[in-house]
Amino acid sequence: MMDTSREQRQLRLSIGVTFLVGVACVAVGLLMHSQAIAFDGFYSLVDVVLTAGSLAVSHLVTSEGSRRFQFGYWHLEPLVLVFNAAVLTAICSYGGFTALHGLLTGGHELAFGFGAIWAAIVGVVSLFMALYMRRESIAMGSVLLQLDAKGWLIGGCISVAVLVGFALAAVIQGGPLDHWTRYIDSTVLLLLTLGLLPLPLGSLWEALREVLQLAPDALDQRVRDVMTTLVQERGYLDFTSYVAKIGRMRFIDIHILVESSRPLGDMGDVDAVRNEIARRLGSDIRVEWLTIVFTGKREWM
Repeated sequence: MMDTSREQRQLRLSIGVTFLVGVACVAVGLLMHSQAIAFDGFYSLVDVVLTAGSLAVSHLVTSEGSRRFQFGYWHLEPLVLVFNAAVLTAICSYGGFTALHGLLTGGHELAFGFGAIWAAIVGVVSLFMALYMRRESIAMGSVLLQLDAKGWLIGGCISVAVLVGFALAAVIQGGPLDHWTRYIDSTVLLLLTLGLLPLPLGSLWEALREVLQLAPDALDQRVRDVMTTLVQERGYLDFTSYVAKIGRMRFIDIHILVESSRPLGDMGDVDAVRNEIARRLGSDIRVEWLTIVFTGKREWM
């Protein structure tokens, strides 16, 4: 079974840092009456819950399964991704609504200089964590760490945008454009939510593809190419293949049609063909459920 202890350590680290950043941002945002900073903190605190769910799933996918979940718990991984992406989408949408309400009600004044300094500090922490988690996700091939890295990236983008907006407001405050500064906070939040929405929506679509078990195009084509060549080489009549990707597990089901009167040899010969197919596919038994069936009746395909 795949070792996910390193993945789990990184998720626990992310949970701790996210919680500290979230609490600090919410506190500062409420004290300053800043919608953008409070939104950044609220987003981080929600992300703590989502990352904790990812950590629980990371534990489950390494288990052997049960009589009720005989294929294991791989299907929980895309389900938690769907939930996480849906929640982040809802948060961004609510943030946009809050920003619009702030603009329509006349905005509000802030201590923009302090806000810019705070946003810079949080931005540096968030972008560092995003880069670190992305590197770890690539090293481990972890979709959970990839989602976590995307969450840190969103948080970093929020902080950078707040920094730019507040720095601009601090520059023009007290000048001829001073009357516009009261709209800066809500404008920054609105632009943030519009720019960030595509990120969770993209993750939501990718995860839904796995929940719905849509065949991955690249994997489907690879299986078809390998089997087309092998069927021709060995003189089999036909084949059918079915593929799906659920979480980090790939399911490949292959049915090979042979002449009913053709001897296949002993079990060693049949397994040798299976081994050859697995070798050509480059199968990894840790992340693939490969089934290869021989039949003399087309209706069984």
